[in-house]
Amino acid sequence: MIKGLIACRWNRNILPFINKLSMNPKGIIIRSSPWSVKETIDRLVVILEDRKATIYARINQQSEAHNAGKEIPPLEFILFGNPKVGGLIMAENPIAALDLPLKIIAWMDAEKKVWVAYNSASYLEERYALSHDIMKPVDLDPLIIHLISKS
Repeated sequence: MIKGLIACRWNRNILPFINKLSMNPKGIIIRSSPWSVKETIDRLVVILEDRKATIYARINQQSEAHNAGKEIPPLEFILFGNPKVGGLIMAENPIAALDLPLKIIAWMDAEKKVWVAYNSASYLEERYALSHDIMKPVDLDPLIIHLISKS
């Protein structure tokens, strides 16, 4: 298994809502959260704003799906960034804007366990041939580990 959960084991014991390997989770880090979806995202927003990130959007996908006549378990999404950091990345490779601003999702699975997923900074670095130093500020893993360890 690769360091962390970048190469997460996709099976019913880990993520019971996935019944087929129809997606490619390359570059995605998935970690469990000890809080509800809403509280997980609430806590992330506070931490991100404390670190001078701009929250561009917070979407309650469960509510949006409900409004469209579909019922899904809790799922929230935040879109955020720091234009100073993102600007440096896009100056190095404009195509990296496809993955900027950054995103984090939190959702509840069928077993009522809450998960958080986000792109690995090393994956984005490799994907867009970015320098390592420029990617350090967008490495979300230490922030998420800090968040989930504060239970």
